[in-house]
Amino acid sequence: MAKPPKSIATYNILIIGQGGRLEYEALLFAASLRSYAPKFTGKLYVAEPQPGPLWDRDPRMSAPVKAQLAALDAQVVPFVSRHFGQSYPYGNKIEGLQVLPASEPFIFFDTDTLITGELADIPFDFTRPAASMQREGTWPVEELYWPGYTAIWKSLYDRFGLDFESSLDRAQPDEYWERYLYFNAGWFFGADPAEFGQRFTDYAVSVRDNPPTELVIQPLDPWLDQIVLPLVIHGLGGGRPGPELAGLDGGVSYHYRLLPLFYATATDRQVAVLEEVTAPNKIKKLLKLYEPFKRMVYQGRGAKVRALFDRDNLPRHEKAIRNQIKAAGFWMR
Repeated sequence: MAKPPKSIATYNILIIGQGGRLEYEALLFAASLRSYAPKFTGKLYVAEPQPGPLWDRDPRMSAPVKAQLAALDAQVVPFVSRHFGQSYPYGNKIEGLQVLPASEPFIFFDTDTLITGELADIPFDFTRPAASMQREGTWPVEELYWPGYTAIWKSLYDRFGLDFESSLDRAQPDEYWERYLYFNAGWFFGADPAEFGQRFTDYAVSVRDNPPTELVIQPLDPWLDQIVLPLVIHGLGGGRPGPELAGLDGGVSYHYRLLPLFYATATDRQVAVLEEVTAPNKIKKLLKLYEPFKRMVYQGRGAKVRALFDRDNLPRHEKAIRNQIKAAGFWMR
C-alpha cells in the first residue's frame, strides 16, 4: 500500500474576519489554533473586508478584537471587495484569498471552526487540492421541470472546459447527488492562493452573472461558493479528500457553524476544548461582548441545548437539529 504523502512543513492558514459574529469566531479560532496546534509553523492570516460601495455598513472588526488577534500572532490583512460584498458575504472567502502570499501553500477555514488537534500531523498534498466532505445534498435543488443532476453539473464543467466524466464517483448511482463532486466550503486547500483565488473568482462571477440555461430555475444564493468550488478543485488536479485527511472534520478541526449547533452535536472532548480556550480573562472579556457567546458559553445555555440531544442518535439532517433547538427557545446566531 502506498504511503500517504508527507505534509509540507510550512503553509499558511486563512480565515475571514468581519465585524459582528465573525470577529468573535475569529478570536476563538486563533486561540484554539495556538493552544492545540503548537507545531504549526506557518502564518495565520485574517482577511478583513474594507468599507466600500459593495458594503452597506463598515465590515471591519473592532479594535480590541484586532489587538487580541495580533497578540495571538494572527496577521489581519485588509482587502477590497470588488465582486461580492454585502449582497453575497460568502464571497469573502473567494476574494479574501488575495491577501495570501502567492505560490505558498494554504488552507482556508471557515471562521466558525474550532481547532482541536495538531494540524502539523496531517499529511497534506498541496499539489492535489481538496475540500470538506461534511455536506448534505443541498444543491442542485430538485424541481418539477429541472433537467437532473447530470445535465446541471455537466453544463458547468462544459462552461469552463473541464472533464466532467473524471469527476464522477461511479460507486454511486446515476442521478444520486453523491455521484457528483460536491463539497462543503468550510475548509479547502491548494498550492497557490493566487491561482486558486483567480479561478474561484472567475468561475463564481461567470456563473452568477450568466448561468448556463440548465441552471435557470436553480437558486445560486447561498450556494454559489459550493457550486463553483468543485470546478476549481477538479480543474487544478484535485478531488475528494482521502482518509489521510480524516482529522479535518474529525479530531483536529470541527466546523461547528453556529454555537447552538456546536453544543447539540460536538463530542465531550470538543466541548472541553472550547471551554478551556474561552476561559482566559483576556479572551472571555471580548467574547462576552457578543450575546451568543455570553449566553451559550458563559451563562450555561449551551449545556441546556446539549441536554436536548443524544450524540449517538442525532437527527440525520441539520435542519431537524435547528428546529428542535428553536422549539426549546434556545436558538441564537
